[in-house]
Amino acid sequence: MSASRILVHGGRVFTSDPDRLWAEAVVVDGDRFVFVGDLEGARAAAGDDAEVVDLAGGVAMPGFVDGHAHLLMTGAALLKAQLRTAASLDEIRRRLVEWRAANPDAPRVLGISWQFGALPNATPHKDMLDDLFPDVPVYLDANDLHSTWVNSAALRELGITDDTPDPIGGEIVRDPVTGEATGHLQENATVEMVWPMLSRVGDAARDEHLAATLLAYNETGVTTSVDMALERASLDAMRRAEANGTLSVRVMGHWIIHRDPDPAKELEQVETATRMAADTSSDLLRVMGIKIIVDGTIDGCTAALLEPYTTGLNAEPIWDAESLERVVTAADAAGLQIALHAIGDRAVRIAVDALEHAAQTNGTSARRHRIEHLEYTDAADVVRLAPLGITASMQPVHIDPAIYSNWGEMLGDPRANRGFAWREFLDAGTTLAFGTDTPTAPYEPLHNMYIAATRKSPGDPTLTPHRPDNALPLEEAVVHGTRDSAWASFLHDRVGMVKEGLLADLILLDGDPFADGPESLLTAQVVRTLLGGRTVHPLD
Repeated sequence: MSASRILVHGGRVFTSDPDRLWAEAVVVDGDRFVFVGDLEGARAAAGDDAEVVDLAGGVAMPGFVDGHAHLLMTGAALLKAQLRTAASLDEIRRRLVEWRAANPDAPRVLGISWQFGALPNATPHKDMLDDLFPDVPVYLDANDLHSTWVNSAALRELGITDDTPDPIGGEIVRDPVTGEATGHLQENATVEMVWPMLSRVGDAARDEHLAATLLAYNETGVTTSVDMALERASLDAMRRAEANGTLSVRVMGHWIIHRDPDPAKELEQVETATRMAADTSSDLLRVMGIKIIVDGTIDGCTAALLEPYTTGLNAEPIWDAESLERVVTAADAAGLQIALHAIGDRAVRIAVDALEHAAQTNGTSARRHRIEHLEYTDAADVVRLAPLGITASMQPVHIDPAIYSNWGEMLGDPRANRGFAWREFLDAGTTLAFGTDTPTAPYEPLHNMYIAATRKSPGDPTLTPHRPDNALPLEEAVVHGTRDSAWASFLHDRVGMVKEGLLADLILLDGDPFADGPESLLTAQVVRTLLGGRTVHPLD
């Protein structure tokens, strides 16, 4: 449907605007909001020829801004065996057999989102797969996307032997006695060995993956997404979609920077990102800056901690402090926004130190640099973010009680008790931007908001929530997923609020979860999504 004048009323409008959080009606003209306020004023602003939309007691609100996502990977993930809810090795094996039966001609068996806690001793091994698939390569992405579980056929396809050296910042896990590769590839062993091989698909496949994600977002109310692993092939797919008019979500991209033995090549990647940012800047598609993965994950025991895991082991950061400071300082000097994945408290400290060093070296400020995830942060570093203007980019879906057990066991009390401490960051004056990190977690924003407001599991609300006192009022949670997430990407003057003059990114719900309670988010439906005044869901 083409953009037109639209009057929305008959329910409530949640604006995310601090100057006026609620309104009775809203008017869209072309691609902008032209009136937000009472019904009488809205009717006068709309005139006689406007399309009139009756909310029937539902809520209109700004489209969600997914502050951390991987768009093409999400689309590809939708086509794989879904293992997130498989609670045992037997169930994982059953689902893989079913997927293979449904995809008999696929050259590989592909699965995603297995949980460490579903496996014996939380440890994947090729022997668990080889009897099912002795000749077909199997590639299974962990729930956190920071490791891959493969079988012997996949190791052969990758050219990995027991003697293959580990890449910088990665590990080919080996049997401690025999030295044999076990089929568990961690961190950069996944990024540098598995991902390049699996990404050898044509443009048509990439376009299909992007289209699947855009459709999923349109149907669930996401109108802007921040892609946190942008590379040339994915950016080209997004450019094709923009050119042919099918890019139905605004995309803000961060160019991924890979570790390299040669520091000069790391800086060359920053130069590439700088060129891409200069060449890609529209209302629909922008390259904002760079993304660096400083450490791994707590579930996989690859996040860098100040003190060891409960197993007695620890992990080194993927980026040492000196290398990180060099790249971060260069990117900051180039005017790029920097997003640093840091999950463990040691990695967070290294990340904050690097951003502080860059600001002091370059004499810069107001860059709105970001740290992604911050799952466990030392209290001494929580208070450092706000003075440096660093955004805390966090994902409520990662504290879903259904996937918490192994995370908590690896940290142990009392550290786990301070996990995902949104309130600590807010109390310290830090801007909090919410996202999902899809496909490491479900992309649906209403379920994300349910977890933010309750700390409960959307899949099983009877599970015990982790630190429910850290839950946020629903209004506040939605602000972090709309206005604050837009602000974190320099979109505060374009989207994230229902406000006169801003782009009309608007979603309409069939109910009012603010009045009915967070539980209603589990059944609420997005009945219409507007992107710049254009209806992208449902389509005629």
